[in-house]
Amino acid sequence: MDKTEKQKMLAGELYRSTDPELVAERHNARRLTRLYNATTEQESEKRVQMLRELFGTVGSTLEIEPPFYCDYGYNIYAGEGFYMNFGCIILDCCSVHIGDNVLCAPAVQIYTATHPTDPEIRLSGLELAAPVRIGNNVWIGGGAIICPGVTVGDHTTIAAGSVVVKDIPERVVAGGNPCRIIRHL
Repeated sequence: MDKTEKQKMLAGELYRSTDPELVAERHNARRLTRLYNATTEQESEKRVQMLRELFGTVGSTLEIEPPFYCDYGYNIYAGEGFYMNFGCIILDCCSVHIGDNVLCAPAVQIYTATHPTDPEIRLSGLELAAPVRIGNNVWIGGGAIICPGVTVGDHTTIAAGSVVVKDIPERVVAGGNPCRIIRHL
């Protein structure tokens, strides 16, 4: 049996994002994030309930400051003590695993979505995605971008403004564009 476009997307294969199932799921995520972003600071329990509905899994404690945006939501798996500051984006066309006690400063962007580099394939409308994994006790500085297919190891700090295009090991401070190890901890 042929794979659905959603199955292809989740497997990291070329897929069509215009597939009606995927369009409907993105619309649902847009609806939920719009409602989430309209909540007030007095509605913390409502916010947690909405994130539980939106995400694949969440820990018992989490906080995301609005505005927050994502593609699907259900591909985001967040551990205990997850915190995201204002204006963060997760493009979750593939799985995004976020460990325990991860802190994200404002404007952090986590991307699983990408496009083929071959222009003919790209012009055909096909897209790609690759999973992202962020370990436990990671701090990601403001404006950092985590690119598709990247793993960030446990107990690591990613400096503000970094563009993470390759895996970063555990227990390091890393920064820059492209992001590289600055020092071992």
